[in-house]
Amino acid sequence: MGVIVHKEAQKNSELNDKIAADLRARAKATEVDDPDFVDDSDYLRNTKKTGKFSWIWFVLVGLALISLILIVTI
Repeated sequence: MGVIVHKEAQKNSELNDKIAADLRARAKATEVDDPDFVDDSDYLRNTKKTGKFSWIWFVLVGLALISLILIVTI
């Protein structure tokens, strides 16, 4: 089985190559360190890092897992 290639397909591939090169050039020109801009978002304005009582969550999750294992095995 063969593939028939028309001149239009070749023109389209040349056009695709030009478009891809243009998009690469624009991407390099507008390159930023943080592309998702999460640090600039308004919802992070008044937030803080994990507090000193975050270890309680690990203890609670651990106790829940131990309870689940004991319920299933007994």
